[in-house]
Amino acid sequence: MAESVAGRVLSVLDAFTNVGVGADVGAFSDVDALSDVPDTLRLTDIARRTGLPLPTALRMVRELVAWGGLERAADGSYRLGTRIRALGAAAPCPRGLLDVALPALRTLTARTGGHADVAVPSDGLALCLVSGERLPLYATAAGKILLAHGHGPPPRVRRHTPRTVTAPGALAVQLARIRSTGLALAAEEYRLGELSVAAPVLRDGIPIAAVSVTTGTREPVDRLVTAVRGAARAVGRALSRS
Repeated sequence: MAESVAGRVLSVLDAFTNVGVGADVGAFSDVDALSDVPDTLRLTDIARRTGLPLPTALRMVRELVAWGGLERAADGSYRLGTRIRALGAAAPCPRGLLDVALPALRTLTARTGGHADVAVPSDGLALCLVSGERLPLYATAAGKILLAHGHGPPPRVRRHTPRTVTAPGALAVQLARIRSTGLALAAEEYRLGELSVAAPVLRDGIPIAAVSVTTGTREPVDRLVTAVRGAARAVGRALSRS
């Protein structure tokens, strides 16, 4: 399977760490991990470190600059942006969660072709550590996992799409099922055309985060479920060793 856009973005960010592409942990969420890496990298250096063709690397870099993940220096080189540097400090989760989760997220992306992420509760929303998005707890798979396990206040719901579950009784039934099965699905509840599947990350048996994958609605759900469960377990095991 060709590497997905999400995987290429992770590779570009990983170029700015001292562990290199393909290492067991990515370190771009920890500013201390940048100590052995030049403050800035030129586009050719990014392409070389990631193994991406120069045009692909340029496209990924431009998208990351627009998002705030990278900044362009006056001499035309690039450095990590404030949005990436803030992630490690901003997330109310065990230190280094994103670092620990990255190998499993890369595997999840490779297996499904979707966007893999890990989310933690933040001010009544689900903070996605890879994308930086803050998503509603009640309308996304990762958010439903967090909400089902008591992370966040009772939601003030609004309809994002015609398929958003907003009835309190229906949402309560859904959350009870999530607690029972350890799995959440959200089909076009937040954005039309998107299906997200999520599972909890456990530390000492307690759900602290959610691993999710987002794809198109035509992807086989069973395959996504298996991949997401495996990724969440892998992150939990890695946390227990960290």
